[in-house]
Amino acid sequence: MNAVLQCLSNTSALRDYCIRREYQLEGTGYRKKRCELMDAFASLISALWEPSASGSVNPIQFQQKFQKLVPHFAGYSQQDAQEFLRFLMDRLHVEINRKTRKTPNIMSLSGTRVPSDNMERLRDDEKSMQMWKRYLERDDSKIVDLFVGQLNSTLRCTTCGYKSTTFEVFCDLSLPLPKRLSMGDRVSLSECLSLFTAEEELDTDNAPLCGRCNQRKSSTKKLTIQRFPTFLVLHLNRFSLSHYGIRKSTTYVEFPLYGLSLRQCAANKAGNPIYDLYAVCNHTGTVNGGHYTAYCKSGGKWHVYNDSRVSLMQENQVVSTEAYVLFYQLDETRSIR
Repeated sequence: MNAVLQCLSNTSALRDYCIRREYQLEGTGYRKKRCELMDAFASLISALWEPSASGSVNPIQFQQKFQKLVPHFAGYSQQDAQEFLRFLMDRLHVEINRKTRKTPNIMSLSGTRVPSDNMERLRDDEKSMQMWKRYLERDDSKIVDLFVGQLNSTLRCTTCGYKSTTFEVFCDLSLPLPKRLSMGDRVSLSECLSLFTAEEELDTDNAPLCGRCNQRKSSTKKLTIQRFPTFLVLHLNRFSLSHYGIRKSTTYVEFPLYGLSLRQCAANKAGNPIYDLYAVCNHTGTVNGGHYTAYCKSGGKWHVYNDSRVSLMQENQVVSTEAYVLFYQLDETRSIR
């Protein structure tokens, strides 16, 4: 919890939103009464950035509010940082959603297909815009403004060639790690992204009904990114199931601190976004016993946050085998949209 909170605290636009309590100006009277987690989160962020403050801040009030709303995280058992981040973002979104209609969660329209009568006459970028507008009719919050992007999932029937497109929203991307590695091997973040967007073959048992054949046929599936968020969260999927239970990969993933280009992942006409790293959530240890820390960039310098302790660190120490969740900010001056 502490490591993720430090990463979010160093997300500049979210930090300023909390300190200024802008959500109180956006909400109706109905929603103002139901912002208990957002209030606790904003109070915690404000305390962390209080100019006259010294020492550490105890997040116990925020923790109690979160555990009340998400009982799964009650107690002191081992929990996953990315899972905590997803639940937190979802709960905050629900509370500060600018739309009055109640929405089940931030991913409520994930996987929605464009109506078939529109499929033939619209390009993918036009379809994605239509679906994005539909999504915003129900889900519109600061969390969406900052963190939510859109995936383009294209299925192609290998028998008749018929293509169908699904547009899914995301708050983070979970990237697979290559399996061919031996101890000590290194991979690049670019390789992980290539695996994420690689075309996948679906056999007849796993493929959906073909819209033209009206039968389950072998198909291919390919993911690309149609809409890029301002703040991109990348999860390195280090934990996987095996015959012996859950195992952790300690593969050294090289990731850039500046100038991450996602052109290779972009859908047609989605542009060439460039991102810079500003925070990393690290996991040290094993599946059964581990510890989280955060590396965050503030005031042009990198700091390591280890519970109540914070200290300066060198930029060349940021990339390590412990990196688990990466936080990038879009460079508006260098990106092409």
